[in-house]
Amino acid sequence: MLYIHDLHKSYGARSVLRGLSLSIAPGEVYGLLGPNGAGKTTTINILCNLLHADSGTIRVNQQPITHATKSLIGIAPQENLIYRSLTCAENLNFFAQIYGLSRAARKRQIDRALTQVGLIDRAHSVAETLSGGMQRRLSLAIALVHQPKLLILDEPTTGLDIETRFEVWRLIQTLQQQGMTILLTTHLLDEAERLCDRIGILKQGQIIAEGSFPQLRQHIPAEEILLIQTPDESAAIDRAQTLGYPMRRYGNALAFWLPQSMPLKEIIDQFEGISLDSIARQPVRLEHIYIELMQSPDRQS
Repeated sequence: MLYIHDLHKSYGARSVLRGLSLSIAPGEVYGLLGPNGAGKTTTINILCNLLHADSGTIRVNQQPITHATKSLIGIAPQENLIYRSLTCAENLNFFAQIYGLSRAARKRQIDRALTQVGLIDRAHSVAETLSGGMQRRLSLAIALVHQPKLLILDEPTTGLDIETRFEVWRLIQTLQQQGMTILLTTHLLDEAERLCDRIGILKQGQIIAEGSFPQLRQHIPAEEILLIQTPDESAAIDRAQTLGYPMRRYGNALAFWLPQSMPLKEIIDQFEGISLDSIARQPVRLEHIYIELMQSPDRQS
């Protein structure tokens, strides 16, 4: 559905995209992760034909990016793209006209998009009267009104409360079940881990790691992460080194990579004689992988 190869983009002397390559299969949810300034927004703007790449190849549904491919892409930006004084149906009608839909097609597609996001019963409600979650769903309906092949969701749950986040997650999963191809950018790593079939991690304009979560997990050769807080960190680090546990620091806690799962009592016994304020085990998560890749010397895989 989406093919990007060796994409380059610079602003003057500042290089933003440095050979970006990725592909997304039809019906796949692909998460594009990276810190601010890594090139996510530039990539989206190029896909939407708002910017031109310096070089590289992009195809959407096997077509090169041009003005004509506008209808193939729907985008829900980070901020809700809605007119608060218009009803849901009026919002969709406005954007459907921008995409050149006929009157009959607009009516059909407005009803379809509102049904997709669960707002058909609020078609005539003014947007500003909707809850935050409903407004987010309306923004998604606007992105869907012209039946795009590729849906771009830019930080879809930023600023939402946890209940509304879950609501949007369910909607994204439903859209995928209906066959939609989705490119998702997010800073919420649990969101990417839960929703995405594959994830690409972007650093300084390049994909440095890509794959499903089980594939990305291979970047951390550990069965579990052991978190310890102690007033005697040097002793804990020395003990872990003796045991062969690689060490990282996550916030205020020391983190040790355990090669196998062990009972907590056995782990505590291994640190006997060292004062421990807290000790906990947790599975390897996307956040651990992301931090490891971001803090490692430049690499690409």
